[in-house]
Amino acid sequence: MGSDEATAVSDVAGSGTPETTDAAAEAVTTMSVKRYPVAPGVQLNVRSGPGTNYEIVKILPLGASVPINCQRRGEWVTGPYGTSNIWDNIANGQYVSDAYVHTGSDGYVAVPC
Repeated sequence: MGSDEATAVSDVAGSGTPETTDAAAEAVTTMSVKRYPVAPGVQLNVRSGPGTNYEIVKILPLGASVPINCQRRGEWVTGPYGTSNIWDNIANGQYVSDAYVHTGSDGYVAVPC
């Protein structure tokens, strides 16, 4: 790549400062994360671990969709999408039962936690 091409790329990305580059990379990463819909009509409990015995940390509103960072085995739960012991990690310390998330699969769709 010649110096003219490198300059053109820097101009497109902004000033070329690390802050601008980091912010642009974060925006692209956020936009490219796949989200999965929660079952219609469900306000889903988000728990601190993979089971109903874990604390509820928040409740997702109707029509929510969630990212799945990783998945782990836990308590068996029956929901609109079957019976599963897979729990989806949607954020640090936040899990939802995969039986309530439409992933299109009965197995893992993300790396194990």
